Amino acid sequence: MHGLLILSQYADEYLRLIRAANPPGLSIMATSAPEEGVTFGPDCDIVLGEPSLVSRVLHRLPDLCWVQSIWAGVEPLLDPGLRRDYVLTNARGVFGELMSEYVFAYLLAHERRIFPRHAAQAVCQWDDTPTGTLRGKKIGLMGVGSIGACLARTARYFGMTVRGYTRASETCADVDAYYHGTGLMAFVSDLDYLVSVLPNTADTRCIVDAALLAALPPRAVFVNVGRGSGVDEAALAKALQTGRIAGAVLDVFQEEPLPPGHFLWHTPNVLITSHTAAPSVPEDIVRIFLENYQRLLQGEALRFRVDFERGY
Repeated sequence: MHGLLILSQYADEYLRLIRAANPPGLSIMATSAPEEGVTFGPDCDIVLGEPSLVSRVLHRLPDLCWVQSIWAGVEPLLDPGLRRDYVLTNARGVFGELMSEYVFAYLLAHERRIFPRHAAQAVCQWDDTPTGTLRGKKIGLMGVGSIGACLARTARYFGMTVRGYTRASETCADVDAYYHGTGLMAFVSDLDYLVSVLPNTADTRCIVDAALLAALPPRAVFVNVGRGSGVDEAALAKALQTGRIAGAVLDVFQEEPLPPGHFLWHTPNVLITSHTAAPSVPEDIVRIFLENYQRLLQGEALRFRVDFERGY
């Protein structure tokens, strides 16, 4: 018999979905409050939850063997001061389509001049400026895991040329050319769009810095749906203020929520969203959990295991 603690702001929905599936040998407790979750600790060896909440109860779960993160990112659980004597798995393979909707909504808005045309409409101005097209444009994907591969597939649908920058892998057939390591500057040269879907690791922190931004052509638009830690925000703001690049779409930031007085709110040619590009949908996450739970019962390796040292 296993005991599951669900720790999420949507705990009731996760509880409903898992109970409907009726997994064998599983007692379930659910709450959105870590302080309440602590009271269930001695009865739980499995946790499904948001890493920011789970990190607050780890020390009170004596029999913990597995944590299934609701998020793709697990940074709150990677603090060196926290225990690591359990299997940590994250959510993968369920965010690609949502992320594609977000990224290409903004790419199409840029090419089709949707925001300027709406501004012209507000002042009764007939704006017949020619539109652009994604066909034939170059897109660079920093990170070509499951999300990057979905973005590459969508880009190919629109007739774009796709470049990928990865640590080593070259598994996505929709990428026209791969770059690694010291090939970063060659990767960004002559891009129309640069999209970061990189995780937060020691190697990716502030990888988008002044030197990289200077290597982009002035027409380039930068989109960050990975992690805010990957961007030197001051350098990005300067590049936007000086016209070094054409624009940026930012869904993630070094500090979240972005403080009201942060300079990025007032930086020209930037569009800001509030870490909403690809939310965790309970139905999707529960499918991952249930598959991994069956693997646990059968003594098989769990899918999407996180390496604590690498951070993903």
